[in-house]
Amino acid sequence: MNWIALTESDQLQNIKDESFNHPVLILKHSTTCSISGTALNRLERNWKQEKVGDLKPYYLDLLRYRPISAEIASIFNVEHQSPQLLVIQNGECIYNASHFDISFAELEGVMA
Repeated sequence: MNWIALTESDQLQNIKDESFNHPVLILKHSTTCSISGTALNRLERNWKQEKVGDLKPYYLDLLRYRPISAEIASIFNVEHQSPQLLVIQNGECIYNASHFDISFAELEGVMA
């Protein structure tokens, strides 16, 4: 799995723009939270790019880039959670899950 680090708030406009060409995934991850670590591990362990097509994955370290998380909530009209997975398509969040609801099988279903 090839995560793209989300480290600058101006990347959010790029994500929104590119979501008109292909879906984009954002994973908001807390590096000190065991639930977040488990969700990340399960997602990475089960990841099969061919099952999600051209979905492009971005990774946000919540502890280092907390203000970006707040911008995500505002721009995509979602309540902040940690961990949280969002799928952005055509400029909007079409799916989000948090905590143990984050699963590759669920994501695969969304992308089908």
